[in-house]
Amino acid sequence: MNAPLYNIPGSAAAPAAAPAQPSSVARTVAEVLRESQVEGVMDELERDLVGLAPVKQRIRDIAALLVIDKLRRNLGLPAEAPSLHMCFTGNPGTGKTTVAMRMAEILHRLGYVRKGHLVAVTRDDLVGQYIGHTAPKTKEVLKKAMGGVLFIDEAYYLYKPENERDYGAEAIEILLQVMENQRDDLVVILAGYQDRMDNFFQSNPGMSSRIAHHIDFPDYGVDELLQIAQRMLHTQHYRFDTGTDAVMHQYLERRIVQPHFANARSVRNALDRARLRQASRLFADRDRVLTEDDLCTLTAADLLASRVFQTTT
Repeated sequence: MNAPLYNIPGSAAAPAAAPAQPSSVARTVAEVLRESQVEGVMDELERDLVGLAPVKQRIRDIAALLVIDKLRRNLGLPAEAPSLHMCFTGNPGTGKTTVAMRMAEILHRLGYVRKGHLVAVTRDDLVGQYIGHTAPKTKEVLKKAMGGVLFIDEAYYLYKPENERDYGAEAIEILLQVMENQRDDLVVILAGYQDRMDNFFQSNPGMSSRIAHHIDFPDYGVDELLQIAQRMLHTQHYRFDTGTDAVMHQYLERRIVQPHFANARSVRNALDRARLRQASRLFADRDRVLTEDDLCTLTAADLLASRVFQTTT
């Protein structure tokens, strides 16, 4: 009666948790952290992502729960595997996919998933366009994700009740079954805008009941976005010349209130366009010997040509 309705190749229904074998010696948190090297992942998260203090704290809290769970099992205490399915809400470009990747590493290092890889998908990867197409697509994705984390971006698009011929409901049904029966071998993270995810859960209470951790990703402030821009430039071996930081700050103040702003993604797009203008500027002076400084420096002019500065307010 408890067998899975949908058989995913390479997986099996989650077996009943075997009684933990007691250890004769109590262990410390420090020992588990040292053996798993989880703190290294947390340090990477802190170093690689600007801001997001509430998000980072929630990830640390989840890691702490898993470490304590391992210590309980070590002493033979009752320790049912914690539910680890999650929901990440927030606007585009706030680091949801990056945090999901780090979460997969943490789960793997602490032994809660076998592989620790992340499979990121959208509705198109799961839902077919005709009868009989959705189940094979969804099961193929689940097969790839087994032993790791399945990240479903804009998950609310799976549910389209206004379209009677839509097959998203079939994908949801398969996901629900697998999230319950293979929860020891797969962690699912749903992601999307806060209000749309709220509506999705209200329409799909079975999905809501399987999500243990809801984490909201706040938008970045202008100063944080400027830090992100500087990090992106450093990674690509570019830099702003004197005074261009201030121009970028002005750009962000204007851009952040405009439609379709996407946090770090919009910063990356702005820098890509600035690099394009720099390339055109240097290309035009064909007989000039270009130094390393010329090739690596973005000027105020490369930013001021943006439409953001041409728009009157």
